[in-house]
Amino acid sequence: MRMARTKDELKAAALKAIDDNRDKIMAIGDSIFSEPELGYKEFKTAAKVKALFDELGYPYQDEVAVTGVIAPLKGKEHKLRLSIMGELDAVVSPTHPNADPLTGAAHCCGHNCMIAGLAGVAYALKDTGIMEELSGDIVLMAVPAEEYVEIGYRSELRKQGKIHFLGGKQEFIRLGVFDDIDMMIMQHTMAEEQGITGLCGARGNGFMGQNVRYIGREAHAGGAPHEGINALNAAVIGLAAVNAQRETFRDDDHIRVHPIITKGGDLVNIVPADVQIENYVRGNNVEAILDATKKVTRAFEAGGYAVGAETIVDNIPGYLPEFPCDGLMDVMYENLKALMGEEHVIRRGPDGFGSSDAGDVGHLIPTLQANIAGAQGGFHTESYRLVDREMAYINSAKALVMTAIDLLADGAEAGLAIKEAFVPKMTKEQYLKEWGNL
Repeated sequence: MRMARTKDELKAAALKAIDDNRDKIMAIGDSIFSEPELGYKEFKTAAKVKALFDELGYPYQDEVAVTGVIAPLKGKEHKLRLSIMGELDAVVSPTHPNADPLTGAAHCCGHNCMIAGLAGVAYALKDTGIMEELSGDIVLMAVPAEEYVEIGYRSELRKQGKIHFLGGKQEFIRLGVFDDIDMMIMQHTMAEEQGITGLCGARGNGFMGQNVRYIGREAHAGGAPHEGINALNAAVIGLAAVNAQRETFRDDDHIRVHPIITKGGDLVNIVPADVQIENYVRGNNVEAILDATKKVTRAFEAGGYAVGAETIVDNIPGYLPEFPCDGLMDVMYENLKALMGEEHVIRRGPDGFGSSDAGDVGHLIPTLQANIAGAQGGFHTESYRLVDREMAYINSAKALVMTAIDLLADGAEAGLAIKEAFVPKMTKEQYLKEWGNL
């Protein structure tokens, strides 16, 4: 009978397993990078995750929220259930040199690194006896559709009843995936700045998604423009009215509004009768987001009113503001220091302006999204490059599994204390009613 190992011994075994499988982990990250897919379309990527779980003999559930894959691993006791998560999808960046030429999808946000990190955790827990010494379960989750893009396409899925929320973690909440999960950890790739390679957590903005459609009347643009109703003119006026709202937003609320026209008409010699816009209204608190959304909606409607076009504004629940769990940050901080050195790690970073559906999960259970270096350039742009795969793939896996061991070893004492101290901002039922039905 093997003597129970200390947390440091369990961590050493996990790190050795990751190092022993380094080439496989690297290959998974690179393979996903080479075949980027957009949200709720990640069929190839999901197949790669399933192939990994098949190789390791892990039972799993697939097609969760269209493409999600979930593999539960049982500990010796079941005092806590910890989710470790990675994201399947890419973002749209058609000018990126590694973009898919047909879809414009590119992994210029680091989600391939997240799946590589998840794969590293999967290897670390196989045939190492670690799970048999933990007092909680670990649930590996590959989640779809974090990037809130293609709002029109996802709205159609919504109308068809295939999804309700446009974000994958939101769908996981609705489907009950988190009903028996006590806490969640994940990591996201970042760019190294001034020698900082690890960041334990930071606040992020939430947002409301908008799909705006102006419906006018077609006419020959040269011969009879007076017979038409120009939906593009309505959109231009609406966008100008939105811009007139910007001075009404308080700086402290971090409001950001950034619409794009996704359809400007059909033919140049026909008065545009169908013009469509996608938009975000971001902010760091729900009250400010909802207030700004009312103003922006009113402004869009003014454009249609001005020219007599019909205006349809579909406000769709985006993501809630992100609040990292302090207790989880403390645990992650110690492990990032051990991996990278204290001088290269920040416990809590400055507030960010991006958004993630990790914020939605964090309103219900203790949640942490750490940041680990490996990239450079502008995220979501053609300048993004993955420059340190060892850091982005391997160190991310190590940080996640080390944190999991700290939370679930020794009777899950650390994890239980964090769970006990956590005060949810809402229940699942409140979330579905108050946010899901906006």
